[in-house]
Amino acid sequence: MLIGFQIDSIETLNLLTDSSITLIYESQLRKNRNFIYQPNTLTFKNNSVYAHGQEIIFKSKKFNSYKLSKFKEINLSKFDVIFIRQDPPFNMEYISSMYLLEFLTSKVRFINSPAGIRNAPEKILMLKFSKLIPPTIITRSFDEIKKFMKKYGKAVIKPIYGNGGEGIFFLEDNDKNFNQIIEGFMSKNSEPFIVQKFLPEIKKGDKRIILIDGEPVAAVRRVPKKNEIRSNIHVGGKVEPIKLNKRDLDICNKIKKTLQKNKLFFVGIDVIGNYLTEINVTSPTCIQEIKKISKIDVAKIIWDKIKYKKF
Repeated sequence: MLIGFQIDSIETLNLLTDSSITLIYESQLRKNRNFIYQPNTLTFKNNSVYAHGQEIIFKSKKFNSYKLSKFKEINLSKFDVIFIRQDPPFNMEYISSMYLLEFLTSKVRFINSPAGIRNAPEKILMLKFSKLIPPTIITRSFDEIKKFMKKYGKAVIKPIYGNGGEGIFFLEDNDKNFNQIIEGFMSKNSEPFIVQKFLPEIKKGDKRIILIDGEPVAAVRRVPKKNEIRSNIHVGGKVEPIKLNKRDLDICNKIKKTLQKNKLFFVGIDVIGNYLTEINVTSPTCIQEIKKISKIDVAKIIWDKIKYKKF
């Protein structure tokens, strides 16, 4: 098959942790031809969508050893499968690329669906499941934040379209830097932002659970560094093996239909204690970490499913 990967520049990826690289390598093992391109090269013309991209071939299991072809114009309608894997920010450039990809023929299978991604930013999709998430508000109102803090005392504030643990702050009602933090968010972001009740269970880490076609297939615990509330691997969180409990499975079961309805095939959810905190649909990670500590090969599971799945 011909496979496309809409990803960030390969030179910027951490080849030791990146999940897209693992998916490309597994595809190569299955004798597919794999092409990478960036969303800012998309062009709509002649009733189709084109990109400037390169074929990528790994020389060995060491992901830092690969060969790239010369750049060439690619008609994306020729692909059998396209993985949409670039990281946020979830901005107008990102949204525009989703609109353009929707013009491709229905014969092209997407992981994940452009419409599904566009309509389901990770920190917003969770709001559909109010009984599963911690107390949360999305606002730019200083007064609303003050009322929320008075009720809950401690909270986490984060940008609505951020990723990788960037821009997340711990808030306390009596924090001397309270006003400065809120003012910083308001001056830096034109969008509303998230304020969520602080969950002390984060000290023990959060769970990243991988769901394929709505079914949980693997998980890992991400444990933050000392005196840190962010468990993301990007900011130094370490990983541990973990088994899913009854509450984890209940969360997965309750979101399954929504994921399938929106054609969100490859998803990573975050769970802290008993609460769902994010549904990651843009570029779910942790494939390499899961394989190292639990021997579960998520990339293989994905490609096995693709082989038989009707999109």
